[in-house]
Amino acid sequence: MTAYPGTTPSAAPPARPALRQIAALPGPFALPLLGNALQLKPSRVHRDVEDWCRRYGPLFRIRLGRSKVLVVAGHEAVAAVLRDRPDGFRRPKATADLSLEMGGVPGLFMVEGAEWRNQRRVVMQGFAPAAIKAYFPSLVAVALRLQRRWDAAAGAGAAIDLADDLKRYTVDIIAGLAFGTDVNTIESGGDVIQRHLDVMLPALARRSLALWPYWRYFKLPADRRLERSAVALRAAIGDLVGQARQRLLAEPARRERPPNLLEAMLCAADQAGSGVDDQAVGGNVLTMLLAGEDTTANTISWMLYLLQRHPRALRRAQDEVRRLAPDPAAFSVEQMDALDYLGACASEAMRLKPVAPYMPLEALRDSVVGDVAVPAGSYVWCVLRHDSVADAHVPNAAAFEPQRWLAPAHGEAGAGFDKQLALPFGAGLRTCPGRYLALLEMKGAVAMLLARFELLGVDTPDGGEARELMAFVMSPVGLRMRLRALAA
Repeated sequence: MTAYPGTTPSAAPPARPALRQIAALPGPFALPLLGNALQLKPSRVHRDVEDWCRRYGPLFRIRLGRSKVLVVAGHEAVAAVLRDRPDGFRRPKATADLSLEMGGVPGLFMVEGAEWRNQRRVVMQGFAPAAIKAYFPSLVAVALRLQRRWDAAAGAGAAIDLADDLKRYTVDIIAGLAFGTDVNTIESGGDVIQRHLDVMLPALARRSLALWPYWRYFKLPADRRLERSAVALRAAIGDLVGQARQRLLAEPARRERPPNLLEAMLCAADQAGSGVDDQAVGGNVLTMLLAGEDTTANTISWMLYLLQRHPRALRRAQDEVRRLAPDPAAFSVEQMDALDYLGACASEAMRLKPVAPYMPLEALRDSVVGDVAVPAGSYVWCVLRHDSVADAHVPNAAAFEPQRWLAPAHGEAGAGFDKQLALPFGAGLRTCPGRYLALLEMKGAVAMLLARFELLGVDTPDGGEARELMAFVMSPVGLRMRLRALAA
């Protein structure tokens, strides 16, 4: 008989507790056929599920139509599930199928298995720290355009549509890095790719929660707009890939040091055994735009909203910026890296207002989450904002306290605060590859503002708390910013 640790050879192995089944877990009442779908409002689905977490605990079940779903809210269990990708869990196949059906191009966000590993290797070359640092002067140029736009608004006493301006900022940065194209939406208006993304992303979020795929049988006006956008988007991406191919053919030296992500991925794809073709390259360029535009823009919006509501934190961030990085035209990567408190403000904003507050996944094999058996093919709904905003895990959890993120050398690190409670960029092998770029974008925009303006207000439409709207990401509704330019 095999001996187990802590036993004698004659002792029996310890009995394993029986696993619970998803169907036997507590959870809200579900209707036949419909399940809990009528209780979940798409625009606030994250809050509805978070409310159930407080009622039913960190492991419970819901039903979406006929599908049983395990909801997981405890941070350790969530982290374990996220780290078990790509082998144990994946994004739901139904979501990937919806994306393809809508005309999306497969990219790192949706592909799985060996295909994901091949594409990840290629994409990471474009997001290596050296590549981001080489691109940083272009990021500064975009921040200066935004400064000029805000100078004009401040001079006219005009309120700034925060979401619109910050999406322009992030699109210009990502398009420059990804495509090698200066789209300049800040100064010249909308970009064709951005206009079509504004149609496709809300449609993907809406269809993901639909009980019945009506669009396969009849088309509403919104569905016809979606089809037109999908066709135009594929054509625009194909043109960009073709133009990059022509540049590489005309200037072979570009292969030695590709100046943008698209050309870097094409060069990597051309290597023997890459497993990546031009369609996958185009899909990943689009994925970078898709994943980085709304997420980063809305995180900056939430960050500015929270700073304006906490004057002491705002003053401290201003003091740090004006001491370490006072001139946006001279911003450097080293200066951005030195803005520790501003980085802490970003982390605290992402803890309280994560733009991705939940993540649905599908089990690829029989698994166990906590003490619950999860058969292959089951859906798991990971709640990413639960323990991170609970007093049991975070002191004074509801408060905006950036200092809790500072290293112990500052003498202010939050007592007993586990920074792994919040996972805004995911965990494990599928951690977001654009994390470093996103943080530089956040710091660049906010440091520019604090160096050149006084933040007079970040106002909501009704003067109350900012409302959370869940679509493709969680965004604040209708924020408008007022600035006063500092004397030169």
